[in-house]
Amino acid sequence: MAPGGGRAAVCRRGANRLDSRAMNVIIAGGGIGGLTLALCLDHAGIECEVYEAAPEFKPLGVGINLLPHSVRVLTILGLQHELAISGIPTAELIYYSKHGQRTWAEPRGQFAGYRWPQYSIHRGELQMLLLDEVYKRIGPERVFTGAALASFEHREGCVEARFIDRQTGRASATATGDVLVGADGIHSATRHLFYPDEPTPRFSGRLLWRGVTESEPFLTGRSMIMAGSANQKFVAYPISAEAAGRGRSLVNWVAELPIGGDEEPTRDWNREVAKERFLPAFAGWRFDWLDVPALISGAEHIYEFPMSDRDPVERWSFERVTLLGGAAHPMYPIGSNGASQAILDAADLAETLKAQPDAVAALREYESHRLPATLADRAGEPAAGPGGRDATGGGARAGRLRTPRRGDLAGRAGGGGEPLQAARGL
Repeated sequence: MAPGGGRAAVCRRGANRLDSRAMNVIIAGGGIGGLTLALCLDHAGIECEVYEAAPEFKPLGVGINLLPHSVRVLTILGLQHELAISGIPTAELIYYSKHGQRTWAEPRGQFAGYRWPQYSIHRGELQMLLLDEVYKRIGPERVFTGAALASFEHREGCVEARFIDRQTGRASATATGDVLVGADGIHSATRHLFYPDEPTPRFSGRLLWRGVTESEPFLTGRSMIMAGSANQKFVAYPISAEAAGRGRSLVNWVAELPIGGDEEPTRDWNREVAKERFLPAFAGWRFDWLDVPALISGAEHIYEFPMSDRDPVERWSFERVTLLGGAAHPMYPIGSNGASQAILDAADLAETLKAQPDAVAALREYESHRLPATLADRAGEPAAGPGGRDATGGGARAGRLRTPRRGDLAGRAGGGGEPLQAARGL
Protein backbone atom coordinates (compact mmCIF):
# COMPACT_ATOMS: atom_id res chain seq x y z
CA MET A 1 0.00 0.00 0.00
CA ALA A 2 1.25 3.48 -0.76
CA PRO A 3 2.31 5.70 2.13
CA GLY A 4 0.22 8.52 3.44
CA GLY A 5 -2.10 6.60 5.70
CA GLY A 6 -1.75 5.09 9.11
CA ARG A 7 -4.08 4.48 11.98
CA ALA A 8 -5.03 7.42 14.12
CA ALA A 9 -6.03 5.37 17.15
CA VAL A 10 -7.23 7.02 20.33
CA CYS A 11 -4.92 6.58 23.33
CA ARG A 12 -6.38 4.53 26.12
CA ARG A 13 -5.61 6.96 28.87
CA GLY A 14 -4.81 6.05 32.41
CA ALA A 15 -3.96 2.37 32.12
CA ASN A 16 -1.60 -0.12 30.55
CA ARG A 17 -4.03 -3.02 30.87
CA LEU A 18 -5.69 -3.90 27.60
CA ASP A 19 -8.03 -6.42 26.06
CA SER A 20 -5.81 -8.17 23.48
CA ARG A 21 -8.58 -7.93 20.87
CA ALA A 22 -8.71 -4.17 21.31
CA MET A 23 -4.93 -3.81 21.15
CA ASN A 24 -3.19 -2.40 18.08
CA VAL A 25 0.50 -3.07 17.38
CA ILE A 26 2.59 -0.95 15.02
CA ILE A 27 5.28 -2.98 13.24
CA ALA A 28 8.21 -1.04 11.78
CA GLY A 29 9.71 -3.37 9.16
CA GLY A 30 8.21 -5.72 6.60
CA GLY A 31 10.92 -8.38 6.43
CA ILE A 32 10.58 -11.97 7.55
CA GLY A 33 10.42 -11.03 11.24
CA GLY A 34 7.91 -8.21 10.81
CA LEU A 35 5.58 -10.16 8.51
CA THR A 36 5.72 -13.25 10.72
CA LEU A 37 4.88 -11.07 13.70
CA ALA A 38 1.84 -9.71 11.85
CA LEU A 39 0.60 -13.27 11.24
CA CYS A 40 1.31 -14.31 14.83
CA LEU A 41 -0.58 -11.29 16.17
CA ASP A 42 -3.51 -12.07 13.90
CA HIS A 43 -3.42 -15.66 15.17
CA ALA A 44 -3.55 -14.29 18.73
CA GLY A 45 -6.48 -11.98 17.93
CA ILE A 46 -4.44 -8.76 18.08
CA GLU A 47 -4.71 -6.03 15.46
CA CYS A 48 -1.60 -4.69 13.78
CA GLU A 49 -0.22 -2.60 10.94
CA VAL A 50 3.04 -3.05 9.03
CA TYR A 51 5.22 -0.13 7.89
CA GLU A 52 8.01 -0.98 5.44
CA ALA A 53 10.77 1.48 4.54
CA ALA A 54 11.25 0.22 0.96
CA PRO A 55 9.03 1.79 -1.70
CA GLU A 56 7.80 -1.67 -2.72
CA PHE A 57 8.21 -5.29 -1.75
CA LYS A 58 10.58 -7.25 -3.98
CA PRO A 59 11.71 -10.90 -3.69
CA LEU A 60 15.33 -9.99 -2.92
CA GLY A 61 18.13 -12.08 -1.50
CA VAL A 62 19.33 -15.62 -1.92
CA GLY A 63 18.84 -18.84 0.03
CA ILE A 64 18.22 -19.20 3.76
CA ASN A 65 17.42 -22.06 6.10
CA LEU A 66 14.48 -22.42 8.46
CA LEU A 67 15.27 -24.67 11.38
CA PRO A 68 12.64 -27.04 12.84
CA HIS A 69 11.64 -24.81 15.76
CA SER A 70 10.78 -21.96 13.35
CA VAL A 71 9.01 -24.31 10.92
CA ARG A 72 6.89 -25.39 13.88
CA VAL A 73 5.66 -21.80 14.27
CA LEU A 74 4.93 -21.41 10.56
CA THR A 75 3.11 -24.76 10.57
CA ILE A 76 0.83 -23.62 13.41
CA LEU A 77 0.14 -20.51 11.31
CA GLY A 78 -1.08 -22.82 8.53
CA LEU A 79 1.81 -22.36 6.11
CA GLN A 80 3.07 -25.94 5.92
CA HIS A 81 1.72 -26.47 2.38
CA GLU A 82 3.25 -23.23 1.08
CA LEU A 83 6.63 -24.15 2.56
CA ALA A 84 6.48 -27.67 1.12
CA ILE A 85 5.79 -26.47 -2.43
CA SER A 86 8.42 -23.75 -2.23
CA GLY A 87 11.46 -25.05 -0.39
CA ILE A 88 13.53 -28.19 0.01
CA PRO A 89 13.33 -30.28 3.21
CA THR A 90 17.03 -30.58 3.95
CA ALA A 91 18.06 -34.20 4.54
CA GLU A 92 21.64 -33.95 5.66
CA LEU A 93 24.63 -31.73 6.29
CA ILE A 94 27.96 -33.08 5.05
CA TYR A 95 31.38 -31.61 5.64
CA TYR A 96 34.13 -32.00 3.05
CA SER A 97 37.76 -30.98 2.80
CA LYS A 98 38.85 -28.53 0.11
CA HIS A 99 39.79 -31.60 -1.92
CA GLY A 100 36.23 -32.94 -1.82
CA GLN A 101 36.91 -35.65 0.75
CA ARG A 102 34.03 -36.37 3.11
CA THR A 103 34.95 -35.78 6.74
CA TRP A 104 31.68 -35.80 8.70
CA ALA A 105 27.90 -35.85 8.24
CA GLU A 106 24.65 -35.61 10.18
CA PRO A 107 20.95 -35.85 9.29
CA ARG A 108 18.74 -32.74 9.45
CA GLY A 109 15.18 -31.87 10.39
CA GLN A 110 12.74 -34.78 10.18
CA PHE A 111 15.57 -36.99 8.93
CA ALA A 112 17.18 -36.42 12.34
CA GLY A 113 13.98 -37.30 14.19
CA TYR A 114 12.37 -33.88 14.68
CA ARG A 115 8.63 -33.45 14.16
CA TRP A 116 9.18 -30.61 11.72
CA PRO A 117 11.51 -30.35 8.72
CA GLN A 118 14.36 -27.99 8.13
CA TYR A 119 13.60 -26.06 4.96
CA SER A 120 16.07 -24.47 2.58
CA ILE A 121 14.25 -21.74 0.67
CA HIS A 122 14.85 -18.53 -1.27
CA ARG A 123 14.59 -15.59 1.12
CA GLY A 124 12.62 -13.47 -1.34
CA GLU A 125 10.17 -16.30 -2.01
CA LEU A 126 9.60 -16.74 1.71
CA GLN A 127 9.04 -13.02 2.18
CA MET A 128 6.50 -12.92 -0.67
CA LEU A 129 4.78 -16.00 0.76
CA LEU A 130 4.44 -14.28 4.13
CA LEU A 131 3.32 -11.01 2.51
CA ASP A 132 0.57 -12.79 0.55
CA GLU A 133 -0.72 -14.31 3.79
CA VAL A 134 -0.66 -10.94 5.53
CA TYR A 135 -2.70 -9.45 2.68
CA LYS A 136 -5.22 -12.31 2.90
CA ARG A 137 -5.60 -12.36 6.66
CA ILE A 138 -5.01 -8.77 7.74
CA GLY A 139 -5.68 -6.85 4.54
CA PRO A 140 -3.47 -4.79 2.19
CA GLU A 141 -4.90 -1.61 3.69
CA ARG A 142 -2.88 -2.35 6.84
CA VAL A 143 0.46 -2.63 5.02
CA PHE A 144 2.32 0.58 4.13
CA THR A 145 5.44 0.98 1.99
CA GLY A 146 7.78 3.95 1.67
CA ALA A 147 7.43 4.33 5.44
CA ALA A 148 10.68 4.30 7.44
CA LEU A 149 10.46 4.97 11.15
CA ALA A 150 11.69 8.49 11.92
CA SER A 151 10.66 8.97 15.54
CA PHE A 152 8.19 7.95 18.19
CA GLU A 153 6.69 9.54 21.27
CA HIS A 154 5.15 7.92 24.30
CA ARG A 155 1.79 9.37 25.22
CA GLU A 156 -0.54 8.46 28.04
CA GLY A 157 -1.75 4.97 27.26
CA CYS A 158 -0.20 4.68 23.79
CA VAL A 159 2.77 5.37 21.52
CA GLU A 160 2.78 7.56 18.42
CA ALA A 161 5.14 6.64 15.57
CA ARG A 162 6.08 8.93 12.70
CA PHE A 163 7.35 7.62 9.37
CA ILE A 164 9.12 9.22 6.42
CA ASP A 165 9.67 8.38 2.78
CA ARG A 166 13.44 8.02 2.51
CA GLN A 167 13.42 8.84 -1.18
CA THR A 168 11.91 12.28 -0.60
CA GLY A 169 12.64 12.87 3.08
CA ARG A 170 9.01 13.84 3.59
CA ALA A 171 6.59 12.59 6.22
CA SER A 172 4.63 9.62 4.91
CA ALA A 173 2.54 8.33 7.82
CA THR A 174 1.73 8.73 11.49
CA ALA A 175 0.38 5.85 13.54
CA THR A 176 -0.83 5.58 17.11
CA GLY A 177 -0.98 2.23 18.83
CA ASP A 178 -0.56 0.37 22.07
CA VAL A 179 2.83 -1.07 21.14
CA LEU A 180 5.55 -0.26 18.59
CA VAL A 181 7.85 -3.08 17.45
CA GLY A 182 11.10 -2.30 15.64
CA ALA A 183 11.59 -5.18 13.22
CA ASP A 184 13.73 -3.08 10.92
CA GLY A 185 16.94 -5.08 10.69
CA ILE A 186 20.59 -4.61 11.60
CA HIS A 187 20.49 -0.92 10.65
CA SER A 188 17.37 -0.47 12.76
CA ALA A 189 16.11 3.09 13.10
CA THR A 190 14.23 1.97 16.22
CA ARG A 191 17.37 0.66 17.87
CA HIS A 192 19.27 3.82 16.89
CA LEU A 193 16.68 5.91 18.71
CA PHE A 194 17.40 3.87 21.86
CA TYR A 195 21.17 3.76 21.35
CA PRO A 196 22.19 6.80 19.28
CA ASP A 197 25.88 6.45 20.18
CA GLU A 198 26.15 2.76 19.31
CA PRO A 199 29.16 2.04 17.05
CA THR A 200 28.65 0.87 13.49
CA PRO A 201 28.73 -2.92 12.93
CA ARG A 202 32.18 -4.38 13.54
CA PHE A 203 33.84 -5.99 10.50
CA SER A 204 35.23 -9.50 11.01
CA GLY A 205 37.79 -9.28 8.21
CA ARG A 206 35.89 -11.84 6.11
CA LEU A 207 33.73 -11.46 3.02
CA LEU A 208 30.89 -13.58 1.73
CA TRP A 209 29.95 -13.97 -1.91
CA ARG A 210 26.51 -15.41 -2.52
CA GLY A 211 24.62 -16.56 -5.57
CA VAL A 212 21.97 -18.93 -6.91
CA THR A 213 22.66 -21.28 -9.83
CA GLU A 214 20.48 -23.87 -11.55
CA SER A 215 22.36 -27.10 -12.09
CA GLU A 216 22.13 -30.87 -12.02
CA PRO A 217 21.27 -32.14 -8.52
CA PHE A 218 24.25 -33.17 -6.40
CA LEU A 219 24.38 -36.00 -3.86
CA THR A 220 20.81 -36.71 -2.64
CA GLY A 221 19.31 -33.55 -4.14
CA ARG A 222 18.47 -32.51 -0.56
CA SER A 223 22.02 -32.29 0.75
CA MET A 224 23.65 -29.26 2.33
CA ILE A 225 27.42 -29.33 1.97
CA MET A 226 30.21 -27.34 3.54
CA ALA A 227 33.71 -27.66 2.12
CA GLY A 228 37.03 -26.20 3.21
CA SER A 229 37.99 -24.69 6.54
CA ALA A 230 37.67 -21.52 8.58
CA ASN A 231 40.11 -19.76 6.24
CA GLN A 232 38.34 -20.70 3.01
CA LYS A 233 34.87 -22.11 2.87
CA PHE A 234 32.18 -23.03 0.36
CA VAL A 235 28.59 -23.86 1.30
CA ALA A 236 25.90 -25.11 -1.10
CA TYR A 237 22.36 -26.43 -0.83
CA PRO A 238 19.23 -26.66 -3.04
CA ILE A 239 16.35 -24.27 -2.32
CA SER A 240 13.57 -24.86 -4.87
CA ALA A 241 10.85 -27.51 -4.92
CA GLU A 242 9.83 -26.28 -8.38
CA ALA A 243 13.31 -26.95 -9.81
CA ALA A 244 13.41 -30.35 -8.11
CA GLY A 245 10.11 -31.19 -9.78
CA ARG A 246 11.81 -30.65 -13.14
CA GLY A 247 14.70 -32.89 -12.20
CA ARG A 248 16.98 -29.90 -11.66
CA SER A 249 18.41 -28.16 -8.63
CA LEU A 250 18.38 -24.44 -7.84
CA VAL A 251 21.49 -24.25 -5.68
CA ASN A 252 22.20 -21.49 -3.20
CA TRP A 253 25.92 -21.15 -2.63
CA VAL A 254 28.16 -19.10 -0.36
CA ALA A 255 31.90 -18.57 -0.80
CA GLU A 256 33.86 -17.13 2.10
CA LEU A 257 37.40 -15.75 2.29
CA PRO A 258 39.30 -13.60 4.77
CA ILE A 259 40.50 -10.26 3.43
CA GLY A 260 41.81 -8.74 6.65
CA GLY A 261 41.61 -5.17 7.77
CA ASP A 262 39.23 -3.36 10.08
CA GLU A 263 37.46 -1.12 7.57
CA GLU A 264 34.14 -2.59 6.54
CA PRO A 265 33.37 -2.71 2.81
CA THR A 266 29.98 -1.54 1.61
CA ARG A 267 27.29 -3.37 3.56
CA ASP A 268 24.47 -3.97 1.09
CA TRP A 269 22.73 -7.29 0.45
CA ASN A 270 22.12 -6.19 -3.15
CA ARG A 271 25.67 -5.16 -4.04
CA GLU A 272 26.61 -7.11 -7.17
CA VAL A 273 30.20 -7.93 -8.04
CA ALA A 274 32.05 -9.89 -10.73
CA LYS A 275 33.03 -13.49 -10.04
CA GLU A 276 36.66 -12.60 -10.74
CA ARG A 277 36.74 -11.01 -7.27
CA PHE A 278 37.04 -14.45 -5.66
CA LEU A 279 36.72 -17.25 -8.27
CA PRO A 280 40.51 -17.78 -8.63
CA ALA A 281 40.68 -18.91 -4.99
CA PHE A 282 38.24 -21.75 -5.81
CA ALA A 283 39.52 -22.61 -9.29
CA GLY A 284 40.76 -26.06 -8.24
CA TRP A 285 37.65 -27.06 -6.31
CA ARG A 286 36.33 -29.56 -8.85
CA PHE A 287 35.00 -32.70 -7.17
CA ASP A 288 33.45 -35.78 -8.75
CA TRP A 289 30.14 -34.84 -7.11
CA LEU A 290 30.24 -31.01 -7.51
CA ASP A 291 32.07 -28.54 -9.76
CA VAL A 292 32.45 -25.42 -7.59
CA PRO A 293 33.92 -23.11 -10.28
CA ALA A 294 31.12 -24.07 -12.68
CA LEU A 295 28.50 -23.41 -9.99
CA ILE A 296 29.95 -19.95 -9.31
CA SER A 297 30.25 -19.14 -13.02
CA GLY A 298 26.65 -20.21 -13.66
CA ALA A 299 25.13 -17.59 -11.34
CA GLU A 300 23.34 -14.71 -13.07
CA HIS A 301 23.96 -12.41 -10.11
CA ILE A 302 26.65 -12.55 -7.42
CA TYR A 303 26.36 -10.51 -4.24
CA GLU A 304 29.17 -9.49 -1.93
CA PHE A 305 28.56 -8.98 1.76
CA PRO A 306 30.91 -8.39 4.68
CA MET A 307 30.73 -10.54 7.79
CA SER A 308 29.97 -7.93 10.43
CA ASP A 309 28.54 -7.97 13.91
CA ARG A 310 27.15 -5.73 16.63
CA ASP A 311 27.69 -6.20 20.33
CA PRO A 312 24.54 -7.30 22.19
CA VAL A 313 22.58 -4.67 24.05
CA GLU A 314 21.31 -5.18 27.59
CA ARG A 315 17.78 -4.03 26.91
CA TRP A 316 15.31 -4.22 24.02
CA SER A 317 12.13 -2.80 25.56
CA PHE A 318 11.42 0.77 26.66
CA GLU A 319 7.88 1.34 27.88
CA ARG A 320 5.67 0.54 24.87
CA VAL A 321 8.45 0.02 22.31
CA THR A 322 10.57 -3.09 21.73
CA LEU A 323 12.90 -4.69 19.21
CA LEU A 324 12.62 -7.94 17.25
CA GLY A 325 14.83 -10.00 14.95
CA GLY A 326 17.97 -8.41 13.55
CA ALA A 327 17.10 -5.09 15.18
CA ALA A 328 17.32 -6.79 18.58
CA HIS A 329 20.03 -9.39 18.04
CA PRO A 330 21.95 -9.08 14.76
CA MET A 331 23.60 -12.32 13.72
CA TYR A 332 26.16 -13.22 11.10
CA PRO A 333 24.50 -13.82 7.70
CA ILE A 334 25.30 -17.53 7.91
CA GLY A 335 24.31 -20.14 10.43
CA SER A 336 20.57 -20.54 9.71
CA ASN A 337 19.67 -18.59 12.82
CA GLY A 338 18.81 -15.08 11.61
CA ALA A 339 15.38 -15.80 10.13
CA SER A 340 14.65 -18.66 12.53
CA GLN A 341 15.30 -16.55 15.63
CA ALA A 342 13.19 -13.67 14.26
CA ILE A 343 10.31 -16.10 13.79
CA LEU A 344 10.69 -17.34 17.37
CA ASP A 345 10.75 -13.72 18.58
CA ALA A 346 7.50 -13.08 16.73
CA ALA A 347 5.74 -16.10 18.21
CA ASP A 348 6.84 -15.28 21.74
CA LEU A 349 5.90 -11.60 21.50
CA ALA A 350 2.42 -12.32 20.13
CA GLU A 351 1.64 -14.93 22.77
CA THR A 352 3.00 -12.75 25.56
CA LEU A 353 0.85 -9.80 24.48
CA LYS A 354 -2.16 -12.10 24.39
CA ALA A 355 -1.48 -13.56 27.83
CA GLN A 356 -0.37 -10.35 29.58
CA PRO A 357 -2.91 -7.49 29.29
CA ASP A 358 -0.44 -4.93 30.65
CA ALA A 359 1.37 -3.90 27.47
CA VAL A 360 4.46 -2.49 29.20
CA ALA A 361 4.81 -5.58 31.39
CA ALA A 362 4.28 -7.82 28.36
CA LEU A 363 7.22 -6.27 26.53
CA ARG A 364 9.44 -6.74 29.58
CA GLU A 365 8.34 -10.37 29.81
CA TYR A 366 8.99 -10.96 26.09
CA GLU A 367 12.49 -9.54 26.53
CA SER A 368 13.11 -11.79 29.53
CA HIS A 369 12.26 -14.83 27.39
CA ARG A 370 14.06 -13.97 24.19
CA LEU A 371 17.11 -11.88 25.06
CA PRO A 372 18.86 -14.67 27.02
CA ALA A 373 17.87 -17.23 24.38
CA THR A 374 19.39 -15.25 21.53
CA LEU A 375 22.53 -14.58 23.54
CA ALA A 376 22.89 -18.35 23.90
CA ASP A 377 22.71 -18.77 20.12
CA ARG A 378 25.24 -15.99 19.56
CA ALA A 379 27.66 -17.93 21.75
CA GLY A 380 28.00 -20.41 18.86
CA GLU A 381 28.94 -17.75 16.30
CA PRO A 382 30.72 -17.31 14.03
CA ALA A 383 30.56 -20.68 12.36
CA ALA A 384 33.97 -22.10 11.59
CA GLY A 385 33.08 -24.94 9.25
CA PRO A 386 34.84 -28.31 9.23
CA GLY A 387 36.93 -28.64 12.35
CA GLY A 388 34.97 -25.83 14.01
CA ARG A 389 31.43 -25.21 15.21
CA ASP A 390 28.30 -26.24 13.39
CA ALA A 391 27.98 -23.63 10.68
CA THR A 392 24.29 -24.08 10.12
CA GLY A 393 22.99 -23.94 13.66
CA GLY A 394 20.87 -27.01 13.07
CA GLY A 395 21.18 -30.76 13.07
CA ALA A 396 21.77 -32.21 16.50
CA ARG A 397 21.75 -28.69 17.93
CA ALA A 398 18.70 -27.33 16.10
CA GLY A 399 15.86 -26.58 18.45
CA ARG A 400 17.36 -28.41 21.41
CA LEU A 401 18.66 -25.24 22.96
CA ARG A 402 15.08 -24.36 23.77
CA THR A 403 12.81 -27.32 23.16
CA PRO A 404 9.19 -26.13 23.03
CA ARG A 405 6.86 -27.65 25.56
CA ARG A 406 3.28 -28.59 24.94
CA GLY A 407 1.30 -25.39 24.68
CA ASP A 408 0.96 -22.30 22.57
CA LEU A 409 2.39 -20.79 19.41
CA ALA A 410 5.64 -19.87 21.15
CA GLY A 411 6.02 -23.34 22.65
CA ARG A 412 5.32 -22.30 26.24
CA ALA A 413 3.16 -24.47 28.44
CA GLY A 414 -0.32 -23.27 29.19
CA GLY A 415 -0.57 -20.61 26.51
CA GLY A 416 -3.31 -19.70 24.09
CA GLY A 417 -3.49 -19.90 20.34
CA GLU A 418 -3.75 -23.25 18.60
CA PRO A 419 -1.83 -25.83 20.61
CA LEU A 420 -0.11 -28.71 18.85
CA GLN A 421 -1.65 -32.09 19.38
CA ALA A 422 0.54 -34.23 21.61
CA ALA A 423 3.46 -31.87 21.03
CA ARG A 424 6.63 -33.14 22.63
CA GLY A 425 9.14 -30.56 21.61
CA LEU A 426 10.93 -31.00 18.31
